[in-house]
Amino acid sequence: MSRRTLAGALSLAAALTVSAVPLAASASQQAVQFPTSKFPLGVPSVPDKKLTAVVPGVDEYDLTAGKSTDGYTVTVLMPSGRDYGQQTTAETKASEVEAAGETPSVQRVVRPRVADAPEQVVYMVRVGLWAFKDKAKAAETAKKLNDAGVKSRVDYLGDDGLKTTGPWNVHVVMIDAKTFKGSYVSSIGTSVAKRETVSEMAKARGAIVGVNGGFFNIHTAKELRGEPVGASVVNGKLLSEAIPGRSAVVLQGRTARITELKTSVTAISQDGAKQPVNGVNRAAATDELVLYTEEYGAKTPADGGTDAVLDANGKVVGLRASGADIAAGTRVLHGSGVASDWLNEHAWQDWTVKVDTKVTDLRKGRALKLTPDLNVIAGYGGLVRNGHVKITAKRDGQDNINMILRRHPRTLLGVTRNGSLILAAVDGRQPGQSIGANFPEAAQLMRWLGAVQAVNLDGGGSTAMVVKDKVANHPSDGKERGVGDALLVLPQ
Repeated sequence: MSRRTLAGALSLAAALTVSAVPLAASASQQAVQFPTSKFPLGVPSVPDKKLTAVVPGVDEYDLTAGKSTDGYTVTVLMPSGRDYGQQTTAETKASEVEAAGETPSVQRVVRPRVADAPEQVVYMVRVGLWAFKDKAKAAETAKKLNDAGVKSRVDYLGDDGLKTTGPWNVHVVMIDAKTFKGSYVSSIGTSVAKRETVSEMAKARGAIVGVNGGFFNIHTAKELRGEPVGASVVNGKLLSEAIPGRSAVVLQGRTARITELKTSVTAISQDGAKQPVNGVNRAAATDELVLYTEEYGAKTPADGGTDAVLDANGKVVGLRASGADIAAGTRVLHGSGVASDWLNEHAWQDWTVKVDTKVTDLRKGRALKLTPDLNVIAGYGGLVRNGHVKITAKRDGQDNINMILRRHPRTLLGVTRNGSLILAAVDGRQPGQSIGANFPEAAQLMRWLGAVQAVNLDGGGSTAMVVKDKVANHPSDGKERGVGDALLVLPQ
């Protein structure tokens, strides 16, 4: 069979050009008015919406827009295991498909340019195109190819991130800064190490609304996977260090703002010796000094290192072998390798070791005051800044096709011109019901809703919005996933 190359190769740079979507309200108006313009994704249309007044100043919207027209194809996997590669690799794979008796299409895909990374051109090998109702036929072709040694899978075209008609199911909470009388906080649940659902964290605090927070560490020991990846501050206490320069949401009282942070933690012995603290409430690497707080919820690493147990005033109440719990009212400085040596030399029994903690707002260029009303959640992908789309995928560690281009469930946070808060949960990975969003679409959506600053939080199966103890959206796992932290809206 002859090879069939896709004509008019698709380019997302054109397909996803961000239009000048008008903001929902001017500075003199209530900034959380629902937009009157058409839904900005796919073919612009007036969305169906259901409004629920939750409490004074807090409104919930259930939106549906677009329609299902996407079908299925079979995607051939490259030697790397990815579904894309360089053109020469794709051509080689296409030859294997031909040898297996099927007709391949080599598809050129452009991952769009973002604010801090250039566009990326890759190639995919696809076989066939089936209507939504004919997924089983696509599966038959995938099986034939796999049986022939050509690794393949069935793909829903709506997930690609290219042109689509939807559909979208979006749950939005708008909180008016002028009338809402409650507050915003972050929660890590019962401990840093443990993962819990948003529902569990919201119920424990009596929250009106809750959404999942930032990413958590799935690459550490199973019992530690609730650990936030990036900055976490709860009630003025640093529970996880920042990844320098990445996005974060700073919550204080009933204000929320988006910025970039860095953190600095230093142990200072009473003899004047200083040692950088490499991390907070996470697994320790060789030669690292790590601070563990009573919120950690797990034992210090049993790595042959040293633990210096500090009381609330920084007094060393004991030195011990590592691998024990953190008692209430104490903190532990754990050192391995050279960091263990430092503790044994400068953290003697009954000495004082000060732990100097700084959280610096990089936009304002000054340290945040770690007061009890300060809370921080890490963001993962800046979307909107000063009213303009500004996707900072590389800075936030998301400079890849999967995060920028592909559609996933998304949890999004935005702030309006007058400081009101917008929370959005975009359902996805549900063919025929809701396809999710990619980064450019997420940015468009938040501008349409009225955000002048917006950021992406964790998404995928983690996306969950809880309103008055009920899950408002449809998590893609079929149920809520345990997550590392959550943003909660409290009645006071």
